[in-house]
Amino acid sequence: MRRSDFKSMTTDELWRLYDEVGSLLGTRLEVEKRALESRLNQLGRYEIAPTQSSRRHYPKVHPKFQNPADPTQTWAGRGKTPRWVTQMLKAGKSMDDLRVRAATA
Repeated sequence: MRRSDFKSMTTDELWRLYDEVGSLLGTRLEVEKRALESRLNQLGRYEIAPTQSSRRHYPKVHPKFQNPADPTQTWAGRGKTPRWVTQMLKAGKSMDDLRVRAATA
């Protein structure tokens, strides 16, 4: 097709052509991808990766701060600051006042 042919097409015709080209390209790319993966597998150098990667394991982070009014509310000091910490700081407490104390035996 020549460029002048596109200029004479209506918007609806152009959208149909766009959809047709997109689906044709998608099909051909998928066929080519499968052929390449097959060839790599034959060479023994390629292993198809799982579609969903597993998340990296992170060690548990122990809480460093605790709400004195409700000891079940804790915070490790990472991520977004909890509301209770913000409220305590506005009330005049310091971060040291909120620190988890070591248990005495």
